[in-house]
Order: sequence, then structure tokens, then C-alpha cells
Amino acid sequence: MSFYKLVPLSLTVAIAASLAACGKTEASAPPAADAKPAFDASQLKTALISLNAADLDPAVQACTDLNGFVNSKWLAANPVPGDQVTWGSFEILRERSLEVQHALVEQAANGKAAAGSNEAKIGDIWKTGNNEAAIEAAGITPLQPELDKIAALNDTAAIGGYLRDSFARGNGGLFALYASPDFKDSANVIAYVGQGGLGLPEKGYYFDESQAAIRAAYVAYIEQLLTLSGVDAAQAKEQANAVMAFETRLAKASLSRIELRDPAKRYNPLSAADADKQTPNFSWTALFDTLQIPAKDKFSLAQPGFFAEVNSMLADVPASTWQAYLRFHAVDDAAPYLSRNFEQANFDFFSKTLRGQQEMQPRWKRVLEAVNGSMGEALGQLYVDAVFPAESKVAMQHLVENLSVALKARLETLPWMGEETRKKALEKWASFTPKIGYPDKWRDWSGLATNGEDYLANVQAARAFNYRYMLGKIGKPVDRTEWGMTPQTVNAYYNATKNEIVFPAAILQPPFFDAKADPALNYGGIGAVIGHEMMHGYDDSGSQFAANGNFDNWWTDADRTAFTSRTDQLVAQFDGYEALPGVNVKGKLTLGENIGDLGGLTVAYDALQMALKEDPKANVPVDGYTQDQRFFMNWATVWRRNFTDGELRVRLNTDPHAPANFRANGAPSNMPSFAAAFQCKAGDAMVRADDKRVVIW
Repeated sequence: MSFYKLVPLSLTVAIAASLAACGKTEASAPPAADAKPAFDASQLKTALISLNAADLDPAVQACTDLNGFVNSKWLAANPVPGDQVTWGSFEILRERSLEVQHALVEQAANGKAAAGSNEAKIGDIWKTGNNEAAIEAAGITPLQPELDKIAALNDTAAIGGYLRDSFARGNGGLFALYASPDFKDSANVIAYVGQGGLGLPEKGYYFDESQAAIRAAYVAYIEQLLTLSGVDAAQAKEQANAVMAFETRLAKASLSRIELRDPAKRYNPLSAADADKQTPNFSWTALFDTLQIPAKDKFSLAQPGFFAEVNSMLADVPASTWQAYLRFHAVDDAAPYLSRNFEQANFDFFSKTLRGQQEMQPRWKRVLEAVNGSMGEALGQLYVDAVFPAESKVAMQHLVENLSVALKARLETLPWMGEETRKKALEKWASFTPKIGYPDKWRDWSGLATNGEDYLANVQAARAFNYRYMLGKIGKPVDRTEWGMTPQTVNAYYNATKNEIVFPAAILQPPFFDAKADPALNYGGIGAVIGHEMMHGYDDSGSQFAANGNFDNWWTDADRTAFTSRTDQLVAQFDGYEALPGVNVKGKLTLGENIGDLGGLTVAYDALQMALKEDPKANVPVDGYTQDQRFFMNWATVWRRNFTDGELRVRLNTDPHAPANFRANGAPSNMPSFAAAFQCKAGDAMVRADDKRVVIW
């Protein structure tokens, strides 16, 4: 799972970017100095966050509220900007990454890039995205051919044909179809199909009484977009209600995000012929023929109840309702790349009403998002060449080695784990693959054709190209060199089927990593991130995958029971955190991340103690605080973060990560080393009672 950001609940714990990460690759190496794009880091306007004694709040005791002690002054002085929904350490690093990327795409667009080069293609997307006059003049015209196809659908057969054609162009939406390692044979890639088709964030939004206002606003948005696309006002109102009813049926048949945390509910292998029998109104055989992928003998059709409902809807929902549903989603999907009225409507609902963002981001950021979505790894290659120092990768390798040693020591002495399970746990430890900074091989984009006139066409071309790359992996061995995040992404992740931990270049900055900082800051920052990602291999989901990446039970029944009794305590701890009045964190939804935090911070603390023994001269106070204290203080600094109420509400329903303030306090409150560092006493808020203290790893 990624370290902080919401990711799709799919086959591995982090495949969000893998849909654009297959096909040919080129060997990469640390760039030569004369090959670096011109970039002056002194031009960055966004200042880094780092642990600073001046930010500490003396009115709050660390033993009462570590997050408040470290972050409350900064949070009070730094509310969420109008064009954001969260603001803190992650967002500030993201802003710095965007500033670098902005300079690089400007160079690509305004320089003399060779025709057909990555820079030229990035430049095409950038220039057409910023040509507002052309976009406004075009209106909905770039999407009209798609709308005409939808308007011609008059029966089940035609709808099925359209869905197959849409997937072939990378525009699937009613359900998800993607490539990923086989759960039972992780060395090879198969096709996976899973539920989808909803416009609201999660199935609960369609039924919970607390979301009634959001549902009403969503129906109004559907009506607005249909009207803007040319539907008569009266018909648009009727169609909007029909679309909402359509999606509500899909939602009722869908699994919740908590249910989808179980890997078994994401894996259901069968043949296309057997799948066709389950959905006689939709042929998987025909779909795979259209896509030209070798999936007929075996693919995963998870959530069979959802697809049974889709099958029924193909028979009993009028073609006119299917047209309305498909038309709305086609316009909604294209809205950010169309004229201002479409883009504004999309922002007003999804960003402002749903998440509380008050202002649309400047156009350069919106277009840069499209560049990243279209050619993220190509831009990442420019980013690495420009700003990633080779010494950061070397230093990270050393930290990973130290965390690995500390984790092994924990596994070897874990009192509740039996020897049979321990042997398997150590086998998994030995097979971890770390990836740092950037891929060893870069993708080849030579098959992507862009133009200098049509923004939407460029985005659609990249989408189709990336989807075809992804489909091209099906039936082939897994490429273990691929990354699921771009180097410019401020995050990290664990992939269960590859048993790998991955740290993109952009996260290797303060407060996470600083080669000049004292050991406590690096171990409390990126060290805890490293430990967190390692511990995902042993969380409630990752622990169901073996050392070779296969979905396989390597636990004895007694050890699994002992593990679950401990994780149940962690569920209860986070269930007790009230994030908004009357709205608590969902302990089961956030369990994997909370296990990662507790185990990762524990192992990082062990690694810090080893490092201080190796170099006793480093074990000195800084700004009046010991290394142990600064370790926990920097952990809290990482979680310095404000949210809009709307964004927080969405995350509480959809995000497998708990809100930042609870992550800052949650793990340390279970650690005697924290209490010792700050001389906390029994009864202090940050010292959990013995019968409540969670000890897993």
C-alpha cells in the first residue's frame, strides 16, 4: 500500500500507475552531468518543511498530544489554501515537485525537441492543454463522435458492442479490466476484471442518510452535464434521475472498500467460456477477441454478484437509460479537457461540493496533471536527470539495509509466533526487493502519436496507448523492473505479488530524508517509511502472500489467531478516534496502514539505536532534545497536515489511511520507547494502558 495517498483497491497493494507501465523499455543509468535539463533549484518558491524548535508548542505536552506539541502552531498558521483540499508535509513536497516539472515541460514545449521524441510529445500535450482559446472555440466538438456512437445504441447487442469498443480505446468504466500478476502464479500476468461504474466515491454514498445532500448535488451535476452536452433541459432532468437509479443498482451489488481489503474477494479465476455462462447478456469471449488478449483460458472475474447485476441490467434497463448513463460518463470523463463550462461544472461538484476545495488550481497545474497521467514516466526521466542526486540513492540503500537488519531481529524473537510460521516470515524477509529513486529501465513511448492542435485528442491517444501497453502484459512473465509510481511522486509503496518496496525520488527530501540531518530525523522520517512499507508484507492483507508473491497461507492456525487478536486491538484503537463530530475513523478500513505505521516505527526505532551504537558521537541532543525525542518528533512532523472538512469526510469513507493527526499519535502511544523518551507516566493520554497497548511486531 502507498504510504499516505488513496490508491485503488486492486490486485496488488499498489498498482495505480501500472496501467501505464508496460511495453518496451530502455536501459537507464544515472544521467551524465551534461545531459541534465537546465534547472535552478534556487528558483523553487515552496520552502521545505523540517523539524524546527520554533514550531513546537510549549502549551501542549508531548505526553498528552505528540501531534499537537509538534504541529499545532504550524497548522494554525497554515490553513488549507483555497486551491487545495489538504496542506502539509506531503503537499509542500508535491508543490516543489510540480515547480520542477513545470520548468521541465516549459523547456520541452519551447525548446527544439526532435520530432517524435518524448520531449516533443510532452510539449504537444502541454501546449494544447494551455491553448485555452482553441479549447473554448471547440466546445464539445472533440467529444461529439463519441456521443454520436452512444446515441445510436438501441439494444443489448449494440450496448455490448459499444462497451467492447470503448475498452479497446482505453475508455472502460462500467467495470475495471486490467493486467496484474496471477495471485496463484505471481511470475505471470493475467487479466483481472472487477466492479466499477460508480460516479460517487464509494457505495455508501448511495445509501447513507448522511450523504443525502451529496446525492442531490450529484443528480444536479448529472443534469447539468447532460444539458451542456446538448440534451433538452426537461429530458436532462429525467435522464439524471435515471442515471442515479442506474448507479444505485450497481452500488447495491458492489462490495464495500472494507470488504475489498480481503484478497480472496479480488480473485476468482475461471475461463471465458464459464464466465459467459454467468453473464449470458455479456460475452467475455467476445470482449477478449476485441481486445486481442490471451485471457480466454483464465482470467479473474471477482465480485460475481456485481456482474450478475450488470447482466440483469443489460436485459431490463431501457436502452435510453443506458444511453444517458454512458453519455453522462463520457462527458464527465472528458470535462477537464473541454471548454470552461464543462471543466467548471466538474470542479464545482467533485472538488468544491464533495471535497471542500474553494478555488480551481491554476491552469498550469491542471495541464501538468494531464501530462503526468499521459506520460508520467517520461516526465519522470526528465525530473530525475534534473534534480535527483546520486548520493541520495546510496544513502537510502544504507538505510534500507539497516531497517532490514532491525526487522529480521524482530522476526527472530517474536514471542507469539511459532517456529513454522517464523521460518516462512524470514523467507519473505529475505526476498524483499527495494527500489529507490527511479526505474532501472525507462519506458519506450515511440508508439504514441500526439499533435499540436487538439488537447482532448492527445489525452485520449495517450490513454489508449497506455491501456494497450498494459493489455500487452497479459499472458507474459512479470517484468520485475516496472514501477507503479513515477519518480516525481511524493509517496512510497509495497507490492505484494512482487514483494517489493519502492521509494520514488521525490519523497527523498525533508522532512523524510536529509543527508545532512542528525540520525534521529532520517530514522523518524524515511526510516519509518521504509519500515512501514516492509511491514505491509506482514499486515492483514500482505501477510496472505508468500515470499514468492503467491496468494498462499503460510501461517499455522494458532499463529494466525494470535496475529488477529492483536490486530483486532488496533482496529478498536482507531475505531475510537473521532475525526469529525459524530464521525469516527474506520479501524477495519485503515487496519493495513495502521499495522504498517506501528510496525514500521518500531523497527525504525530499533534501527536508530543500532546506528547510534555504531556512531556514539551522533547520539547528542539537538536544540535541547535527545535523539530519541527527535525521532518521534520528526515522525509527527511527517504527519503535519490540515484537511478541509469535505476532504476529510471523503477520506474517512474511502481512504485506507487514517487522518494524519491520528497517525502521528497512534503508533507512538503504543510504544514504551516513546514514553521513556519523554518521561511520560501511566495515565498520560499518549501512554496506553497495558490492557489496551497494541503489540504486534
